[in-house]
Amino acid sequence: MAYIFLAVAILFEVVGTSALKFSEGFTKPLASTIVVIGYGVSFYLLSLSLKTLSVGFAYAMWSAVGIVLISLIGVYLFKEGVDLAGALGITLIISGVLVLNLFSKMSGH
Repeated sequence: MAYIFLAVAILFEVVGTSALKFSEGFTKPLASTIVVIGYGVSFYLLSLSLKTLSVGFAYAMWSAVGIVLISLIGVYLFKEGVDLAGALGITLIISGVLVLNLFSKMSGH
């Protein structure tokens, strides 16, 4: 269940961050409400995952996967560009997540 909590926490964080862009500095009530709910649910589910997973692993996964997903949303939804350095950085983040999952004992598997 911890991995499910973590995956859903990541999704809510991405929703909250996407709504943050739409909130225009918290001047749009609906988007602002989605931000608060998204982050609230995300942190709650992250805390549930920490009952089983190590904090280093869970936070690394939560932040890294969130960064990659929100970067992709930025490109496709908000029409933000990606340069070579940005693509390299995102590739390094994905590589780090793979190393954590495949080779590290931090995850507890």
